[in-house]
Amino acid sequence: MIVSAFERMVAFRYLRARRQEGFVSVIAIFSLLGIALGVATLIIVMSVMNGFRADLLGRILGLNGHLGVYAESGALTDFDAAAQKVGKIPGVTEVTPLIEGQVMATSDTGAAGALVRGIRADDLRGRRLIAEHIVQGSLAVFDDDNIAVGDRLARRLGIAVGSPITIISPQGTATAFGTMPRIKTYRVAA
Repeated sequence: MIVSAFERMVAFRYLRARRQEGFVSVIAIFSLLGIALGVATLIIVMSVMNGFRADLLGRILGLNGHLGVYAESGALTDFDAAAQKVGKIPGVTEVTPLIEGQVMATSDTGAAGALVRGIRADDLRGRRLIAEHIVQGSLAVFDDDNIAVGDRLARRLGIAVGSPITIISPQGTATAFGTMPRIKTYRVAA
């Protein structure tokens, strides 16, 4: 940045003190430094927040996507046809059908509430945010009898790859004695 002679003359004229007004020059220098420091702080904070925003959006959209399609009432029964219909809309790059619900996850050492997402193995392997950040195990053995769990849930339940985990769903079958929850045990694959 090149400063012309005229600009330098105007800047020094207002920053340099005359003999009688020495204190005014000190105030002008402190004001200039304060404004410069404030602007620098603002630029740094905006840069950090923009980087954080980009990272946050990448993580959220890597798991959830931009749009969720649900049935008006009850369950969406023909989800493959609905997925094909949504996939044909211009601008849609990927459609992944999944089932989501709250359950109780138990292991030999503890229990915790969990959010379960049922997704096809190929669709899960296609999600780069998940597939590239596997801490232990592999998605190669992810199937109907194996499950992938998050790192926090694994630490909370004290489980590792190969450990059994029991999922208890409150949406069970109705019997004469009330609703019986559905219970199934899986092996941790990743």
